[in-house]
Amino acid sequence: MSALVIESAGPGVTLQDGGRHGYLRYGITAAGPMDPLMHATANRAAGNALDATAIEVSTGGMTVTAEGGPLGIAMVSRSFRIALDGVALPDAVALTLEPGRTLTVRAGASGAWGYLAVQGRIDVAPVLGSTATHTRSGLGGLDGRGLAAGDRLPVAEARPGEALPQRLVAPWLDRNPETIRVVLGPQDDYFAADQIDAFLAGPWTVSPRGDRMACFLDGTPLKHAKGHDIVSDGVAMGAIQVPGNGLPIILMADRQSTGGYPKIATVIGPDLGRLAQAQGGTGLSFRSVTVAEAVAARRAERDVLREPVPRDPVVRTDFASDFLLGLNLVDGVTDGRA
Repeated sequence: MSALVIESAGPGVTLQDGGRHGYLRYGITAAGPMDPLMHATANRAAGNALDATAIEVSTGGMTVTAEGGPLGIAMVSRSFRIALDGVALPDAVALTLEPGRTLTVRAGASGAWGYLAVQGRIDVAPVLGSTATHTRSGLGGLDGRGLAAGDRLPVAEARPGEALPQRLVAPWLDRNPETIRVVLGPQDDYFAADQIDAFLAGPWTVSPRGDRMACFLDGTPLKHAKGHDIVSDGVAMGAIQVPGNGLPIILMADRQSTGGYPKIATVIGPDLGRLAQAQGGTGLSFRSVTVAEAVAARRAERDVLREPVPRDPVVRTDFASDFLLGLNLVDGVTDGRA
């Protein structure tokens, strides 16, 4: 069986499918991708189901090779530096990884997460119906942990891809994180109207302390009108808690199942990836929308991936001089006296 071999991987590189759903009442959250739209785009480009297992790549980067046969892959990111045997490729690209060749992925100027999907099926055993990795509880993925050098990921039904690398054209992934849409509540009544306005206007700064569990914001602390403790209740991805220090915490893919701080608002699904891709130091504010607007945004996001992801040939501009000198660039001679 063909396989994808991890030659190196930084912290936070994991296997993720669409998430482990239906177990929140048992204290088990879904995990799944930090940027669901980018994860689905990579799978769509690879010809897989949108929620298929893919590798989520953090800013720690990774290096991979193929074993047992060529592997078609789609690597999608926002400004990550991607290279095949040292030759730079676009930050969203489809290609065939031949045995003996090396694909490297490194962090770029922007973006926090990228996704590598294979043309085939990464053959790891599901846990509770999902391969999503939740490292804090040791569930899913490869032994419930992040990927590391020496790991071998078997690929069932492997298919080769394009003969030459193709740039993936996905303008819907060019998302500005400066304004994040939210639905107020469910405990927005714990804050006076002026504090709701202050929350929406910000400005807030994404703290570098964030991880797959939560995004922390720095800024002017909010004041509670009714205290900062509630009876613990369930939390969704994107729920924005405001603890006693008044600085919002946005719960992300590896969040806990319940929380006891009032939740001033919830990030709408289509903006979760927009938020997740914001590196530490990014400034942002919020905009309140209705549930109907949030549903319409979700439908628009779904419609984007009904068709195949467009692609263009990769045009190289980095040819070495010895390569050019080895080509026959002359197709004839003329007599200059004529």
